[in-house]
Amino acid sequence: MNKIKEVTDYIAGASSEQKEMLGTLRELIAKANPEVAENFKWSRPVYATEKDFCYLQFTKKHVNLGFFEFDNIDDPNNLLEGTGKEMRHIKIEDGSKLNPPVLYKMIKQASKF
Repeated sequence: MNKIKEVTDYIAGASSEQKEMLGTLRELIAKANPEVAENFKWSRPVYATEKDFCYLQFTKKHVNLGFFEFDNIDDPNNLLEGTGKEMRHIKIEDGSKLNPPVLYKMIKQASKF
């Protein structure tokens, strides 16, 4: 994955803990699918293969890992939140609760559709 400046700048604007979480998520996305394209749309990082499959977003209190077409993703831990018809997100409030193996699997599934 080619990392783009807009995403690096976006991450730089987050709090210290959020920067670490966003960096970890960015690396998981790159590792899950080497063909992924990093973009900056809708004021946030968006990742795509044939089409957009996930995004990153930070707020004052947490980081979101969002998925487009979430129906294609196994979620045995019930991490996905939201009420949208096509999108759901995982809210990560604390870096110590970041579960890279579970998130990697979900990202890998999402990137294949």
